[in-house]
Amino acid sequence: MAFVKNAFQHDILPADTPLINVQIDGEWVQVPKGLNAIEAASRAGKFVPHYCYHPKLSIVGNCRMCLLEIGMPKMSPDRKPIIGEDGKPEIGWIPRPAIGCATQLADGMGIRTDSKLAKDCREGVMEFLLINHPLDCPICDQAGECKLQEYSVEYGQSESRFVEQKVHKPKKVDIGERIVLDDERCIMCSRCIRFAREFCKDDVLGFTQRGGFTTLAVHHDKRFDNNYSLNTVDICPVGALTSKDFRFKMRVWFLRETPSVCTGCATGCNVTVGAREQTVYRLTPRENEDVNSLWMCDQGRLNIGYFQGPDRLTEPLVRVGGSQVGAVWSNIYPQIQHKMLGLKGEQVAILASARATNEELFVIADVRRSLGGDTVLADIVPRPGKSDGVLQNADRNPNSAGTRIFGLNYKGQNIAKIKEAIDAGKIKALFCFHEDAVEAGIPAETLQKLDLLVLQHIVPGPTGALAHFVLAGAAWTEKRGSMINAAGRLQRLNKATACPGSAREDLEILLNLRTALTGGNSLHKVEEVFKAAASQYPIFEGLTFSRITDLGVQLDRSKLPRPQVVKGSVVAEPDFAEEFAPREMPVKSEGLPATTPRISA
Repeated sequence: MAFVKNAFQHDILPADTPLINVQIDGEWVQVPKGLNAIEAASRAGKFVPHYCYHPKLSIVGNCRMCLLEIGMPKMSPDRKPIIGEDGKPEIGWIPRPAIGCATQLADGMGIRTDSKLAKDCREGVMEFLLINHPLDCPICDQAGECKLQEYSVEYGQSESRFVEQKVHKPKKVDIGERIVLDDERCIMCSRCIRFAREFCKDDVLGFTQRGGFTTLAVHHDKRFDNNYSLNTVDICPVGALTSKDFRFKMRVWFLRETPSVCTGCATGCNVTVGAREQTVYRLTPRENEDVNSLWMCDQGRLNIGYFQGPDRLTEPLVRVGGSQVGAVWSNIYPQIQHKMLGLKGEQVAILASARATNEELFVIADVRRSLGGDTVLADIVPRPGKSDGVLQNADRNPNSAGTRIFGLNYKGQNIAKIKEAIDAGKIKALFCFHEDAVEAGIPAETLQKLDLLVLQHIVPGPTGALAHFVLAGAAWTEKRGSMINAAGRLQRLNKATACPGSAREDLEILLNLRTALTGGNSLHKVEEVFKAAASQYPIFEGLTFSRITDLGVQLDRSKLPRPQVVKGSVVAEPDFAEEFAPREMPVKSEGLPATTPRISA
């Protein structure tokens, strides 16, 4: 189930589309009927350079960079195609170029992407585009991924014949909370205008003036502030639109890019994590037509500041007397084991997290089963929000489906029961995994009654100040694992950076806790944990961690476990979230910051 319904899908046609024969650079190939020349050439392994064309936006033919040579079958006097010696129609080439984006191929048509006519056209277009373009490549934020730079080398001329004064336009224009415009660099491709109008339903951008003075501008009394504005930075082929959050922070050729999944909500947008020297600098959407197509929301994109702040946990802490001190990992697990001696299942509670991976949840569920099963009160912290009807899901937890599968999700109803049991002296030990008990609704005075409070997190928070053991865990960019989105798609996280200091990956911490509390030490790696989960939960049957791939796997919903029943009432339906609704509204956002926000962990 794809969450995004793009208005245009020039690169995707129905599976039953008939095939036609076309000639591309002298070779006859079969392509689906209805493809334009750019997409048809791409399927034949040929690349047609372009600026204004985008497969998910309307076709305007602004840039003329995709000019190529086209031809139609020669016809005999009886209006039948003339067949050549190779058994294929002979092509009569038209002596004028055509733009590939707006040329739909017909049966028997031919195109030449590398003929002299096509090459001369590209050189001319590049010369016109560079006439007034500023020579600020050394300071441009787009350097390294600028199509104007790349095409000028591959398809342009070695020197310019233009000697007049370049036209000057506004620079460093603040057009929105998260966007800066440099009009001198704009080549009037109109991608941003069409994206705002067609995808965001926010017709706020447009061109003003004429000729060489044409300028991109925001409509009077408006701002480009919607929750998808940063996608225009991705699709801008030059450095005209830049992100305030990423601007001048890092050269893109220094970034190591890792495919992963956004954890901002239950949509699970596929992303590329750009990092260098253990710092994440940016997230960009990664194409997956089954999830987010080519887009992602700004809030998810900027969700990288909270785990790189000054309050990040970099070492485990142990309470000694009235204060907390740094500790060695090998000493922590025996101490927790000692504190747990003699405790029964009903004296232990677990606050799990729907932000955890399936592998981590499996280990938590296994430990819970060993400690007493259903007698161990467990739950997660629900994070309901509001769906924007596009990509942002109403469930702000990325893996609620996983918590239901492993029997840890009681929709927050057990949190009040845990508080009451602690106050009554029935619960003596509480384990919090990437959730803050105080923020979840258990007061500090209640937590102080516990004999054992363990917090595994990336920031201490209010609960960290009270915990007997604070286990420094990993952010989602620092570990491997899998999650299940709202549509039931199993997707994979990949490790982009290492944990800071002596912090450890959450799965490693949980496996060591499992060994200390249950004696089980048969699992060591994420692949082994997933294999164990697949052997016990039918929904993962036949899968391995490597088979998930970077695009994910759609799970069979018929293999979901039965609903959990407690005291005769269903408290946790194991079906996947269905909050997504077709887009019918503008995607305006209110109050999103211009820079990386501090999102509560």
